[in-house]
Amino acid sequence: MYEFLDYRVLDVMTADPIGIPPKTSLAEAEQLFETHGFNSLPVVGEDRELLGLVTQLDLLKAFRFDAERMLPSYETIMAGPVEAAMETELETVRFRTPLTRVLERMVRLRRRSLPVVEEGKLVGMVSRRDVLGALRSAVAGERPDGPI
Repeated sequence: MYEFLDYRVLDVMTADPIGIPPKTSLAEAEQLFETHGFNSLPVVGEDRELLGLVTQLDLLKAFRFDAERMLPSYETIMAGPVEAAMETELETVRFRTPLTRVLERMVRLRRRSLPVVEEGKLVGMVSRRDVLGALRSAVAGERPDGPI
């Protein structure tokens, strides 16, 4: 199990993940969630700078209403841009962040995935599945392939 201490984000992340522009419609984001099984999508600028993150929960939040706000039609809401629903205060990690720290952040923040950012640009995503896979590998005595 001590092998897990050697794992870094770069050992398990999904490199060069799908990123969507801020004007992408909520309907398009939902289609990507369905097609790829994603729970979140990074929202990026033209140079892959990370602008935000939109999750399936953010889509649900777009449908909240109360006595002061009438619910628009489904089509109207889903035609809106992800920039209106995305989270902009993000917790990110870097290539060399130890997975022990990632595990702690995911548990503390209840996050399914975290964007990997280097020099302000999105370079990857690391998910719970990635961390769990590294734990399984560590228990089997496997060390990461990449540089430590």
